[in-house]
Amino acid sequence: MSAISLELADGRTISGTCDAQFTGVLAEFRRNFDERKEVGASVAITLGGRTVVDLWGGTAEPESGEGAAKSWGRDTVSIVYSCTKAATALCLHMLVDQGKVSYDTLVGDIWPEFASGGKEATTVGMMLAHTSPVPHVAEPIRKGGLADWDYMTARVAAEPAHWEPGTRQGYHGVTYAWTVGQLVRLISGKPMGQYFQENVAGPLGLDFHIGLPESEEPRVAPMIPADPSEVNFGSAFFRAATTQPGSLPNLFLTNLGGADFNSREIHAAEIGSANGITNARGLAGMYAPLANGGGALVSENRVHRMGRVSAATHSDAVLCQPMRFAMGFMVSTDNRSTGGDSLILGESAFGHVGMGGSVGFADPVQGLSMGYTMNRMGAGILVGPRGQSLIDAAYRALGLTSDASGAWR
Repeated sequence: MSAISLELADGRTISGTCDAQFTGVLAEFRRNFDERKEVGASVAITLGGRTVVDLWGGTAEPESGEGAAKSWGRDTVSIVYSCTKAATALCLHMLVDQGKVSYDTLVGDIWPEFASGGKEATTVGMMLAHTSPVPHVAEPIRKGGLADWDYMTARVAAEPAHWEPGTRQGYHGVTYAWTVGQLVRLISGKPMGQYFQENVAGPLGLDFHIGLPESEEPRVAPMIPADPSEVNFGSAFFRAATTQPGSLPNLFLTNLGGADFNSREIHAAEIGSANGITNARGLAGMYAPLANGGGALVSENRVHRMGRVSAATHSDAVLCQPMRFAMGFMVSTDNRSTGGDSLILGESAFGHVGMGGSVGFADPVQGLSMGYTMNRMGAGILVGPRGQSLIDAAYRALGLTSDASGAWR
């Protein structure tokens, strides 16, 4: 491992360590700043459980009227939005692995209030795989509602089914926090964030929080919204989201109770679909055991089951494009030929993106885990060119030569 200390043309810096095999990742990380409008970011990779890339750089908080710019440091963290879903799903898989529940268990047997309004046949596996019939709630979420666990679980339980359970795939962009998180809470007897801290983040030594302590707030890099000029408003998703009030894409983007994801209120809440706070090291560290047989988290058979495709469709009911999911994780999804958003991984890999472009994943065949986080959000649905360039460089470093099939091989 070589120590890295680089100064960019504008005076910002990149620091960390990088194994010689992965200098291509360092080169793409630098290009993100030089050519792809990166502001602040981190990338980390483990191979066989050993850290081979740990880089960070740029600006955590741009200069404002309140003070000078703040550099992105080794321990800077940021909100990783839907990358949090993988942490939530992992907790439920751990409970399955321990024999405390099965994928075929009816949700109503655990959470009786949920078994109403056409949702009675919903199983635990459907909750994990985005085929449960509650991709969002139709009526407006009250102001501050996302931060109120009891309010949101009651809303999800009362929501009528949007389709017959298991018959359609629709990304649970927000409600995953409670469809899956409430199961973790009821089965384990502990709040979702506490269970994750005690059984995943704590034992693995991860700087990864679902419900951030106030003492850690100064380390958080505020998120910078995507540039509207980069948004493909002609895509099926954005057309529906912006012109069809009450549609599932519209609800996903707008029915959030006015939540400010840069606020202390949201950072402190327990929203297992959207408010995990960590850095690339935390994401890569969570996936490292899953890339190497499961470690102390789950059995090797469970890892294999977690990574298998469980739902795929030509048009996700929320994202309005082809999508492929494992149970709680995204797998390689290639929409490049149609102009849709993509995530190109190895065929055995599974992970999750976060809104704006953060990503983490495990590839058990390669023994690889990776995380990428940033503060300037991209405009697409999935990973975006900054994150994908780093993924591509990592696979090339391992000797893989082509992603033309829709997955690296």
